[in-house]
Amino acid sequence: MSTSPWWQRGAIYQVYPRSFADGNGDGIGDLQGLRTHLDHLSALHVAAVWLSPVFRSPMADFGYDVADFCDVDPHFGTLDELDRLIADCHDRGIRVVLDWVPNHSSDQHPWFLASRSSRDDPKRDWYVWRDGAPDGGPPNDWRSEFGAVGPAWTFDDRTDQWYLNSYTPQQPDLNWDNPEVEAAMHDVVRFWLDRGVDGLRIDALQRLGKDPLLRSNAGSDIRHDQDWEPVAHARLRGIRRVVDEYPDRMIVGEVYLLDLHRVVDYLAGGDQLHMAHNFVFLHLPWDAAAFRSVIGDFESLAEPDAWPAWFLGNHDHSRIATRYDDDGGSGPARARAVALVLTALRGTPFLFQGDELGLPDAEIPPERVVDVDGRDPERAPLPWRPPSVAGPGAGFTTGTPWLPLVREAEALCVETQARDPRSTLSLSRRLGQLRADSATLQVGDQHLLDAGPDVLAWLRTHGTERLLAAVNFATEPRRLRAGALPDGRYDVVLSTDAGSPGDAPRGPGGTLPELVLRPTEAVLLRLIDPAPGS
Repeated sequence: MSTSPWWQRGAIYQVYPRSFADGNGDGIGDLQGLRTHLDHLSALHVAAVWLSPVFRSPMADFGYDVADFCDVDPHFGTLDELDRLIADCHDRGIRVVLDWVPNHSSDQHPWFLASRSSRDDPKRDWYVWRDGAPDGGPPNDWRSEFGAVGPAWTFDDRTDQWYLNSYTPQQPDLNWDNPEVEAAMHDVVRFWLDRGVDGLRIDALQRLGKDPLLRSNAGSDIRHDQDWEPVAHARLRGIRRVVDEYPDRMIVGEVYLLDLHRVVDYLAGGDQLHMAHNFVFLHLPWDAAAFRSVIGDFESLAEPDAWPAWFLGNHDHSRIATRYDDDGGSGPARARAVALVLTALRGTPFLFQGDELGLPDAEIPPERVVDVDGRDPERAPLPWRPPSVAGPGAGFTTGTPWLPLVREAEALCVETQARDPRSTLSLSRRLGQLRADSATLQVGDQHLLDAGPDVLAWLRTHGTERLLAAVNFATEPRRLRAGALPDGRYDVVLSTDAGSPGDAPRGPGGTLPELVLRPTEAVLLRLIDPAPGS
């Protein structure tokens, strides 16, 4: 088996703790609930679990507004419970990745309370304070990441200045131009790595580099409020040096830039990120040529040793089944195909909780909306048991869920799908097992194939093994283009099609020119050398 780093070997599974499992019946997911469902993660053969923030927080942005970077919020449990979760995961061979938020804190963090208290306070320069424009407005034209918030500046009556908030006013930006801030945040990293955390997902990494002159974006060819050279990469390299003080640790960055050239810059040199989330990939339409182009662009732009991170869903974006399958079709066929794509591409697959069930977005009545940026539908709690058996909490909670569950909970819950060998959950478990057992899928070379219209296909090789993955993006059958295919016959390792076998040859030893992909089907094939004399 492969001796590659743990973060290359299997999927990293994102848990949104408020919505995974509630252990105390208050309607909010917690660490106790997560600990009781680790069997679910083991059955998916994930390499690691990534927890969205569990730090102390007033929850203005549901944990991404941190009031104490080194403690656990009582909604989720205690620091001791997190230590026990880490130990439980390690006992199962599952690594633990925490979501670190270095760009900003809560406005209730002691640092900001001090900073806000007086212009002369020693912590004043730990945040970005400025006088307003001559017209009395904000210092510049920077806008919040959240459209509903508007300007990225909030006026503070107490000290008669504005402070920068790239997200909500309750999330003031830390001033990374101040070496004391950088040193304090490095100590936060050490705090968690000392406790046995295996990696960090760095939130809003591109925001750590801002123009220190705070010039407006209007009239400029570049953004001044993020991804500012050279400080963005210098600060990342400083973080990496801290992480490298500890063996076998990993950092993956949320680099929310829709320019792949800029994204791969955060992987350059081997002394920055181990992986960068690729939001160009996440925003792709359901189109084979678009997928092939972005996969190929990463391979051509990134350094040879740069390792891709593939994901198509997280806590900030509409679910895969809703984006790709909400077209009047039957079942999550495209979401099932995506599961194979993520597993079989060279790189690390990232799964958002519920992807393994093919969950769609939940319907959130206006009176239940809680998020400032409309992200409630994808954050709905996981259904574990049929509501007809477990009640309206569907096994997520014995209380009232903090958000409504999906209306299809009866059919899509874990317990129901686990009994059905054709379910999306059963498919996800098989894919996880394949990845865990295959050095070819973990670290094998990759070659994209021109397999014809509406078909995305690629070859993975390692040693003498050859695996071919192919996805039909069309709603009609498609035959692979014969001239682009490698020689040999094939065995079907796995198909995402949950229906009937169909008429195309699928038995052992079929030939590739005979293979017809069913509508929206993805397959993984093992290629066999041609028989002598054939």
